[in-house]
Amino acid sequence: MHRNIYNIIYTIVERGEADKIVDAAKNAGVEGATIFFARGTGIHECKKFFGIPVESEREVIMVLIKKSKTEQVLEAIVKAGELEKPGRGMAFVQDVPIVAGIVHLEGCGEKLEKAKKDEQ
Repeated sequence: MHRNIYNIIYTIVERGEADKIVDAAKNAGVEGATIFFARGTGIHECKKFFGIPVESEREVIMVLIKKSKTEQVLEAIVKAGELEKPGRGMAFVQDVPIVAGIVHLEGCGEKLEKAKKDEQ
């Protein structure tokens, strides 16, 4: 088990926007992401179409990242998703006190870098 060396970044964006968030996160050092669908319940989320309520669909992206890379990855996500603009989405970070089952990540970054160099 790994203790106190990881964070998780959650990003919530409009449906269809997750791919560019994941691409930016990968370019900033993330090795993978989990994406799932959600629906919004905020004050601006419920619109009407011919009098029928239409709920806003969202994508939630989760990335597990070493604490040392959190800021650079978060900055890349904010930029890619234009999260500084109103209504574009949000991102937040949580500490992950204990992680198990990520043995594939240990040393994976170095292996990926070597594989990229070997391809060139």
